[in-house]
Amino acid sequence: MNSYDPDPFEPTLLARRFPIENQDESPRGKSRLNSPLRPILLRTIAILVALALILPATAFVAGRYWTRHALRASLPQIDGTLSIPGLSAPVTVQRDAHGVPHIHAATLDDLIVAQGFVTAQDRLWQMDILRRHAAGELAEVLGPSLVPHDRAQRILQVRAAADRAIATLPPDQLHWLQLYARGVNDSIEVQRPHLPIEFRILRYQPSQWTPRDSILVGLAMFQDLTNSFPQKLDREALSAKLPPELLGDLYPVGSWRDHPPTQPVLDLTNPPADFNEIPLDESQSKLNIPTTKPATKTGAPYLAVSSPDVGSSKRTTSTGDLLALQKILAASHCEGCTAGSNNWVVSGTRTASGKPLLSNDMHLNHSVPGVWYEADLQSASGSFHVAGVTLPGYPFVIVGHNDHIAWGFTNLGADVQDIYIEHTRGTGSAAEYESSDSNWHPILHQREVIHVLHHSDVILDVAATQHGGVATPLISNLFPRETRSLSLRWTIYDPSNITPSFLSIDSAIDWPSFTAAFSTFGGPAQNVVYADDHGNIGYHAAGRIPIRGSLTQPTALSPVPTDALDPTHEWAGYIPFDQLPQSFDPPGGVLATANARVTADGYPFPITLNWAAPYRNERIWKVLSSRDHLTPADMLALQTDVYSDLDHVIAQRLAYAIDHSQTKDKRIRQAADILRKWNGNVDVTAAAPAIVDATRAALWPLLLNPHLGPHPGGSAALYTWSEKPYAEEQLIMHTPARWLPPTYANWDELLTAAVAQGLIESHAPFNLTKWQYGQSHVVNIEHPIFAQSRLLQRLVGIPTGTKPQPQSGDTTTIKQVGRSFGPSERFTADLSNFDDSTLNIVLGQSGNLTSPWFMDQWPAWYKGTTFNLPFSKIATDAAATHTLTLTPQ
Repeated sequence: MNSYDPDPFEPTLLARRFPIENQDESPRGKSRLNSPLRPILLRTIAILVALALILPATAFVAGRYWTRHALRASLPQIDGTLSIPGLSAPVTVQRDAHGVPHIHAATLDDLIVAQGFVTAQDRLWQMDILRRHAAGELAEVLGPSLVPHDRAQRILQVRAAADRAIATLPPDQLHWLQLYARGVNDSIEVQRPHLPIEFRILRYQPSQWTPRDSILVGLAMFQDLTNSFPQKLDREALSAKLPPELLGDLYPVGSWRDHPPTQPVLDLTNPPADFNEIPLDESQSKLNIPTTKPATKTGAPYLAVSSPDVGSSKRTTSTGDLLALQKILAASHCEGCTAGSNNWVVSGTRTASGKPLLSNDMHLNHSVPGVWYEADLQSASGSFHVAGVTLPGYPFVIVGHNDHIAWGFTNLGADVQDIYIEHTRGTGSAAEYESSDSNWHPILHQREVIHVLHHSDVILDVAATQHGGVATPLISNLFPRETRSLSLRWTIYDPSNITPSFLSIDSAIDWPSFTAAFSTFGGPAQNVVYADDHGNIGYHAAGRIPIRGSLTQPTALSPVPTDALDPTHEWAGYIPFDQLPQSFDPPGGVLATANARVTADGYPFPITLNWAAPYRNERIWKVLSSRDHLTPADMLALQTDVYSDLDHVIAQRLAYAIDHSQTKDKRIRQAADILRKWNGNVDVTAAAPAIVDATRAALWPLLLNPHLGPHPGGSAALYTWSEKPYAEEQLIMHTPARWLPPTYANWDELLTAAVAQGLIESHAPFNLTKWQYGQSHVVNIEHPIFAQSRLLQRLVGIPTGTKPQPQSGDTTTIKQVGRSFGPSERFTADLSNFDDSTLNIVLGQSGNLTSPWFMDQWPAWYKGTTFNLPFSKIATDAAATHTLTLTPQ
């Protein structure tokens, strides 16, 4: 690291005397005081606090002047001519009214260099922090409070996986990463005299960008979408405390509400008449799974596995350790939030234009700046032309369209991680592990060095076993009280699964070339919808999904750790691409996914036990299957739809329960009247969804606490199944006696008590008609540095739009949202005219607060409007507001 030139805010020992806790008046209150960034920020702004005590006005004015000057100085050049090395010919960068770069280059090589350059102009600090996050290198610039995070990443071997991938990457893929890195490094050199202000606040400069860094950025997304191993340990811990019949209720696999895209159109209006229990998806949960208890009308089958520790009280990871890991890995950002998204495509038989419409809104955690960066890339006189969203730090377009096709993703949620309970002996360099063939092998060791700002390095010895010739790190050290040797197998440890090039996808012109491009896609496993200008639509699952046991007789998935000596849980290969779920030109003219089950009954390969709750997917199919003459405006209306069938059903059930309870509380009776009249739309001004949400939060402790022992609060937090809302619906609607606490006469009294408890815990107003859902359900998107202090926010001038805002929708509406979670973009491709396609990201293109494109897209995102994405030359020329020409140096 290099230090900057001296500036007025050199950190001093005064930082220790002027803590900034009291500067924070956010709604989140004390939760921010433990931010890992706070120690380093103390050094940066404590001098401002000290000066403010002495010369308040002068100090603030000086600080404001410096920060605003630094912000303005770091704005990129967007007009005129700029020479950079690495180009063979001039490249034109036109920016439209929202700062979206439309990049035109003579060659594809020049285009990718320019993409790296332009992306780094707007998002350099974000790119740097992403690579550091994935690699476990944050403590080097943010201080010792980030050591637990870095330690976890090193134990999980994310950086090592990137190193292995680069070492084996095919030359053509490496070529594109090298070109992109060249462009990023050119941009770093241009910016070096006036780097983004985050570098100045944290007092470091970015190192050169390398192809490995692009891999790390991709692995950060891979990790967010596939990191399920903590949930397996959580379930194991609960399995030791709950009987099988209760576990079966808590962990459904699929539901009657599902609509796999590979099945014919179903009647989704009513459940089966003889429905008595939570159904399980036959293709995922009943395939070769022994049960400890036969299915009965009182409980769903319990998924037993072969490990002797499973479902018993012998040994499990401690609750405290599991909750600590959740915090370190940010494994649970909000209850019910499923990183994954909505996508759908409708054929021309259902559209006003007679050509397909394709929509995609990917649901991820919000950040400042946002996850995606829009770009329009064109080279060689139109032979390559693609537009859409890109991942800062990664070349090509991830989701979008070219001249002939459009595509969009949702997370498949495939189970690509297994935890093995290893048999080990010895210690240190003499330690060994036993393999399934009864042989003993030396445990592998890798030395990891974590550099810590202003502190000594932290040295780690990361141990690993091997499964299938691939290193599987021992992760027991993530849990201080763990006595077992636990190893993690994950698809990212196989370098052949890290396939970074989107060139073939961006270049596809029809269904055969499109599916061929995805046939080598390693992951994270996705649901891909497709449309082309000939009127075809399609769906295909993509990504490497392990087969356990054997290729001909796959073993059922294990929801908990398994014995490492059990060969039935070794990986035998991956599901062949041509046998993954798929559909092309279905008769109904609709294809849609929303992370819910995509496998039809009888599908031969287990994909996951943990599908997302079905409500978003069900709603999408109901709306699209009942409509024709659809337009892009209809697609946006559906993306912003806030009807929740789950909440509506629960509202009616709660009203019924109150009506049949013994309560004399007039306020509870008022709640019933509000609930029974509600239309199911989770609007910001509605009282009913606030009542339902509060009741649902209060109900789970009432159900779980009697079964979970002396520390029920902590244990209950381990129940994080994606279909938890569906399990909840079934319990509320079918009221099984096995779940009724003995203190309640019947379920009506229990549900009424949950309403009363929810109103208390949520501080509801006495007159419930004045309660508005949006008062307590907000969207709050924070900058990881600026949000740590009100003083710093005032200095840099944080826009008011970043403050918490009332938000409609919840985790079961198509507009799936949480406090800092939701649609990261909204995209619709119009195959009749690509210039009529629309795209809207959450905030804006730039990470610089003084840029007009810092959050110019926020009002549209928040209010549910959008923008056209110019594509043709006529449209891009007309939309251009700035033009920069990059010339060879």
